[in-house]
Amino acid sequence: MEHTLAHPDATLTVPRPAWDRARLVPRMVHIGCGAFHRAHQAMYLHQLLASSDCDWGICAVNLMSESGRRLVEQLREQEMLYSVTESGESGQTQTLIGAIKEALHPALDGCDAILRALARPETAIVSLTVTEKGYCVNPASGQLDRHHPLIQHDLSDPGRPKSAVGFIVEALRLRRDAGLPGFTVLACDNLRENGHVARAAVLGLAQLRDAALATWIEAQVTFPCTMVDRIVPAVTEETQQEIAALLGVNDPCGVVCEPFSQWVIEDNFAQGRPAWDRVGAQFVDDVAPFELMKLRMLNGSHSFLAWLGYLAGYTTVAETMQQPVWRRAVRALMLNEQRPTLRMPEGVDLDAYAEALVSRFSNPSLRHRTAQIASDGSQKLPQRMLDSIRYHLQHGGDYRCLALGVAGWMRYVLGKDERGEPYEVVDPLYVTLQQINQQHPEGRDRVTALLGLRAVFSDDLPAHKAFVETLQAAYAHLCQHGAEAAVAALFPEEP
Repeated sequence: MEHTLAHPDATLTVPRPAWDRARLVPRMVHIGCGAFHRAHQAMYLHQLLASSDCDWGICAVNLMSESGRRLVEQLREQEMLYSVTESGESGQTQTLIGAIKEALHPALDGCDAILRALARPETAIVSLTVTEKGYCVNPASGQLDRHHPLIQHDLSDPGRPKSAVGFIVEALRLRRDAGLPGFTVLACDNLRENGHVARAAVLGLAQLRDAALATWIEAQVTFPCTMVDRIVPAVTEETQQEIAALLGVNDPCGVVCEPFSQWVIEDNFAQGRPAWDRVGAQFVDDVAPFELMKLRMLNGSHSFLAWLGYLAGYTTVAETMQQPVWRRAVRALMLNEQRPTLRMPEGVDLDAYAEALVSRFSNPSLRHRTAQIASDGSQKLPQRMLDSIRYHLQHGGDYRCLALGVAGWMRYVLGKDERGEPYEVVDPLYVTLQQINQQHPEGRDRVTALLGLRAVFSDDLPAHKAFVETLQAAYAHLCQHGAEAAVAALFPEEP
């Protein structure tokens, strides 16, 4: 007989939380209860609950997709319990997480239930992991995209929002009208100055709705920046089978991740916060140096490996890192091209950080798929690669790896691998990319057409002759010789 975590006869190989979960008060609403949140922010809170008398609990909200709805249903079936498996070279450890108090989805509970949760007096933090596109912000301007279909809907029907931004703005209106204070909006996505992005989105929508509401939000709501770091591959059927074998029961909500975890948070909260620093989080005055370090050295390298590695036929990041040419290219990208663009606080060793990343990327127990990392590239390019290229254009630095990474994205979004086999390209600019694919399937014209995406490249890079020529050469070499050879050719003088 199959059991779930909630089944009374289930014999678990890891203990249930020993502390009284009835004490939890849902003071934190998290929008976007995906695998990363379950393995990162929820686990930090779980560890704090296990080691203190903290009463903070999470109301987990998923807004979109059938899979998000099913996850909410499964969490309810499992009494809000799920497992996190940390998988490293020395073995695997499992923890049963008990930080989630309740879970909601508009298709199950309606918009009103979610708005009520956001507008409750005890809600002090609304956190987000909704990916770059979930903020409905133009990546080039950094401002709310008022023409975004979700934003257009939320302007026409604000009482039944669809976007995360729409839910937050409407909830804040409800709080204002009820005489309640605001809350903290805690962005936890891999965005440069993610708190500022969240602020621009929320205030942008509020201003379009009601200038007085926008003024109230400015005075009542804080938007701390954060840096989050943990490799959490997408959950697959194989992953679930692995979790079940280790746990002793089926756990469709379980996740597998690496042992490493980091959370750097700007200490700017409107209505209090959990003492996450007791369990390893770091509160700082300025998150920017840490987020740039991560976005450029880790995420930039990940995207490089994903776009080019997928084209070369590698399914996972770890597979690419078994090859010396890829390890050499990743080290050079991090140390030669990304490190010079960073200004870190005293005591931060970027050489050690790069070596740790190489080790983490090489972890064979984490099947982090290149296709997963390759998605939404138009949103990722500006902060992961293009800003660094701008630095080198200004200072005369070498950016050959970065140029090949950008060329790799341009080749990847063509939607055909090096054997001519089609694959799905997941990107918010998919329709535009398809038009370019049809009109400019190859060559220099294709590079020019893609550079015309102002939301990605802005106006400066397409106008920089040396950059355009370098990118066109990298793209031509990639198309002619293939990704593996193009990566090997970055440093032909080395063995």
